[in-house]
Amino acid sequence: MNSKFLIVFFKELRETLRDKRTLGMLALFTLLYPLIIGMTLHQLIDKSTKTEREGVDLAVIGASKAPTLMAQLGQRNITVKDTPPMNEDAIAELLRGKKVAAVLRLSDNFVEDYYAMRPARVEIWYDSAAESNAQRREVEDVLEAYGSNVTSARLLAHGVSPVAVMPIQVQRYDTGSNASRSAMLVGSIMGVLFLPAFMLTMSASVDTTAGERERRSLEVLMAQPAHTWELIGGKWLAAGILGVVGVTFELVLAHVMLKWLPLEEIGMSWSLGWGELALVCLATVPLSLLASALYVTLAMNSKTFKEAQTILSFAMIVPIIPGIVVSFLDLKTALWMYAVPMLSNQTLIKEMSKAGDAHALPLLLTFLCSAIPALLLVAYASWRMKSERYVLAV
Repeated sequence: MNSKFLIVFFKELRETLRDKRTLGMLALFTLLYPLIIGMTLHQLIDKSTKTEREGVDLAVIGASKAPTLMAQLGQRNITVKDTPPMNEDAIAELLRGKKVAAVLRLSDNFVEDYYAMRPARVEIWYDSAAESNAQRREVEDVLEAYGSNVTSARLLAHGVSPVAVMPIQVQRYDTGSNASRSAMLVGSIMGVLFLPAFMLTMSASVDTTAGERERRSLEVLMAQPAHTWELIGGKWLAAGILGVVGVTFELVLAHVMLKWLPLEEIGMSWSLGWGELALVCLATVPLSLLASALYVTLAMNSKTFKEAQTILSFAMIVPIIPGIVVSFLDLKTALWMYAVPMLSNQTLIKEMSKAGDAHALPLLLTFLCSAIPALLLVAYASWRMKSERYVLAV
């Protein structure tokens, strides 16, 4: 590798790392997304296991009228609190206190209707705005099971088999594994980890091009005995290496979190090993280099630092669009998706988390779909930099 290329590279990298504000933003973007993913999944696991862990508190008005029902509720870890009669306003006030998940009120003529084989009314009061929907569904499941048992007992008492009212019996067999079921959710969540490739490289790309132009230091650099590809290549690699390190650290941190979290509690799993993760990180390297190449090319074409920031802010949105479109249209995975930068990375990690292994063609396409445009952009920027009038915006 040419020594002048290395000189420019280390010079730009050293100047970028000297700025504490830039380092702070890099650290923030690197840690933010894995932490968000970890906290989101932790909250999901906590909510899903809260009912089993803490049980359900249920206020029942008229509990003595249905002792069998109360016993079935107790078997499902539902704590029945016998409550005296109260009107609608008092029930609403009790629910607002969030001390119970729901209120069950048996009608005054519940016993008479039950023995007369008429529908015995049971009211379930709940607050849909409260975070107790899962607990309420537990209560409703018990009520449905109780009703089914009573129906079967009444049919048998009349000499009718309960299967007579069941013309078909549906049996479900789920052949999907935890990995395949969780691939859509976890893979989509992991997809956001590739966005910082465009965030982490933007500051350095703008500062080493449009920023140096405003500070008039770009003229001094161009006066040195170096080829334009050495100048552009050094700036490009210095900005791109920040994205490579940041995204790689993000993926590793997210991988550690997903391995640590008890995803099995919500019927999910994270099947990627360290070897597969290394392949994903390798295939992701060109994405950061593509981002820095795009930013350097666009920033050189801007007349001011502020104009460059505005243009690059819009350019950062473009890689997100294919992923949004695919998600909105609910498209199935196809080979062409591996030819679209960033979408290819999201598709790759989603499919690998589902299958647990990597195929050579998707990895190669993911690598090349970002590497080739990155090299072409660097070559174009190097060619354009030969024009002093273009670079200095005169």
